[in-house]
Amino acid sequence: MSLQNHDAVKRDKHVRRPKKSVAERARRQKVQKKRLVALGVPQEVADKMNPRDVRMKVVRPKKVVRELARAAAKVAAQ
Repeated sequence: MSLQNHDAVKRDKHVRRPKKSVAERARRQKVQKKRLVALGVPQEVADKMNPRDVRMKVVRPKKVVRELARAAAKVAAQ
């Protein structure tokens, strides 16, 4: 008996989630990078970050703003 013809597979077909497409993933990463740049991270720095780091930074925007302010204060003090 084929798995495709199995009643359980037919019944739960609408429950299965679609696969993430490469284009959608690229679009999400592009939007997240733009959000990070809007927070104040320089474009050059954001371009060098990997997607996981960008996601982690975008999750906590207040923390990113604090880090940038701290870095700016350190540069201004020198």
